Order: sequence, then C-alpha cells, then structure tokens
Amino acid sequence: QVQLVESGGGLVQAGGSLRLSCVISGTTFSINAIGWYRQAPGQQRELVASINGDGTTMYKDSVKGRSTISRDNAKNTVNLQMNSLNPEDTAVYYCYVRIWTYDYWGQGTQVTVSS
Repeated sequence: QVQLVESGGGLVQAGGSLRLSCVISGTTFSINAIGWYRQAPGQQRELVASINGDGTTMYKDSVKGRSTISRDNAKNTVNLQMNSLNPEDTAVYYCYVRIWTYDYWGQGTQVTVSS
C-alpha cells in the first residue's frame, strides 16, 4: 500500500551537490520516522538523515553541516540536499518510512561521486 518513489541520484564530481527527493504515497498514519539510508557495495546499510514524528532531525556525523533533510507534508515528499560531496558518499540511497513496526523502502537511487 505504501509506495516510495525516489529521484535525484546520478554522477557528480567531488565538491558538487545533489538533491534527492522521495514521494511517499499510501498510508501516512502513525509514521514514526521518515528519512534516507545509504548502502555502498559490500557495506552495511546506514542511516544518513531522518525526521521523526515530532519534526526532530537526525544526521550521520559525516554529513552534518553539508546536508539538509526536509519534508513537505502537503506533497508527502522528503528531500535530502547534499553539498560538498566526496567519493565516500558514493552509495545507493534509499528512502524509508517507518509506520508502527513496519519499514517501507524505495527502490534506491544511485549516487556516484568521482574524484
């Protein structure tokens, strides 16, 4: 029922910027958190940024100060603006929503940062 559609990934040179977007459709009842994870090849999936039900934001330490997560409730969209990208940011980025005890994931969008 819940669908997440991501966009905004691509290839960018080090120092560049990307804006990832995720449109969420379906049930929005009892949302515990909305945000972005990423997973590099051979690595564990990790939280990049999130917004909880009270609007509190959380960021991975390595992206603090150069990334901004935002949510447009009217459009059911969550965005991640990433600046000053470096090769360590290369990964598949996944939009997610937690509703009660269930996690919903987008298909992922590839972000590749070249040196």
